[in-house]
Amino acid sequence: MSIPADLKYSDSHEWIRVEPDGNVTIGITHHAQDLLGDIVFVENPAVGRTLRKGEECGVVESVKAASDIYAPISGEVVAVNGELETAPEKINADAYGAWMFRLKPADKAELAGLLEASAYAKMVEAEAA
Repeated sequence: MSIPADLKYSDSHEWIRVEPDGNVTIGITHHAQDLLGDIVFVENPAVGRTLRKGEECGVVESVKAASDIYAPISGEVVAVNGELETAPEKINADAYGAWMFRLKPADKAELAGLLEASAYAKMVEAEAA
């Protein structure tokens, strides 16, 4: 299973990449898309929406199930990946390339509470056991 070491992870299976401008890019992990199967619909939060850490902010639906997306940190939505509206299957093809939305962090200290790749891998292994 692919778990890039340069990303951070949430325990609800979102990945987080800190961008050079200080914003963060968020998507769902390879593990999450694998569990969901063929993704047929993505609902992102609206640009300008302010999210609290842990708040439900989107939905990913597959032929098997629907899964809520949670904000891994607090912040304001500054961009969404509009391509996913017409091509949600891009997440299945490349979960780490098909980002969902970008946040301007309200409190960068919240990033320290996210999982490193090794900790996320252990969490996934424990869930599978």
